[in-house]
Amino acid sequence: MSFQVTLKTSGKQFTVSEDETLLEAALRQGINLPYGCKNGACGSCKGKVLEGQVSHGQHSQSALSSADETAGGTLFCCAHPESDLLIEAREVQGAGDLAIRKVPCRVNTITKPSADVAILQLQLPAAERFQFLAGQYLEFLLKDGQRRAYSIANAPDQEGPLELHIRHLPGGLFTDFVFGAVSPALKEKDILRFEGPLGSFFLREDSKKPIIFVAAGTGFAPIKSIIEQMQAKKMKRPIQLYWGGRRPGDLYLNDLCQTWEKEMSNFKYIPVISDALAEDVWQGRTGFVHQAVMADHPSLKEFQVYACGAPVMVNAAREDFSSQCHLPEEEFFADSFTSAADLATN
Repeated sequence: MSFQVTLKTSGKQFTVSEDETLLEAALRQGINLPYGCKNGACGSCKGKVLEGQVSHGQHSQSALSSADETAGGTLFCCAHPESDLLIEAREVQGAGDLAIRKVPCRVNTITKPSADVAILQLQLPAAERFQFLAGQYLEFLLKDGQRRAYSIANAPDQEGPLELHIRHLPGGLFTDFVFGAVSPALKEKDILRFEGPLGSFFLREDSKKPIIFVAAGTGFAPIKSIIEQMQAKKMKRPIQLYWGGRRPGDLYLNDLCQTWEKEMSNFKYIPVISDALAEDVWQGRTGFVHQAVMADHPSLKEFQVYACGAPVMVNAAREDFSSQCHLPEEEFFADSFTSAADLATN
């Protein structure tokens, strides 16, 4: 059995089978809804069911609370229809023309700028032209059928390999493989397969508003892609990058950010450290990275914000920027880096 879904704002309609989620069905039929993790952890795909009923699969309470659900709130990535639906959802413009494909690649280099971060350079076949939007991600297709998602860190127009930033999560299926915690470990010249491009985290070029980027840890990767693309296109929108980590070493490409600040007159870099030790001799900003933004910008009415990192940071930024700094909901764009642990908060 299938059901019909109508988007209130645009009037567009699509059909959903019982065995697929609303997000899967929408994307399959060329309707681009915002999304990030696709597993119920980040909240990027949250919308409302105005008429009809859905059932939710496993999801994080921080992404959709029981109170939200009672009020009609819905995570389209894990919602299955039980009737025809009228929904309220933002549509994403600009991502629909890029084909999602499965692509082989060869590991060109593996470098480790810090103890728990690896930068992979992936070489594509000579005749392969992989198109993506700055900020999007890919999913590795593992042998047991599982997938692991990582943001692309280089700009789309750059020649050469694709760049990924991977943080080691001890016990993680793929990150243990990358960091040699299991045998055999990933090595240069190994062949991998991925699917992409995926995600709705990319620059909205139709706006001229100043931009605040908020990154935590390797959430810096897709933001790096966007900034380098803006630099290549000579875009002059004012940019501020707040990059947060527990200790200074977590800002593993700090020198690059300082170089951007020298090269780009419209760019400002604000590193923020939450748990510095005395031995770090840290003299910069301290605390949570999204709170540093709020301290500098009591009003965010005239900004666009792009946030990327762990769900706890992204969700706090989404809530606090809206409720305390008056950021319009439609000007907050996010990509959450989720793991199995993030879904354990049901």
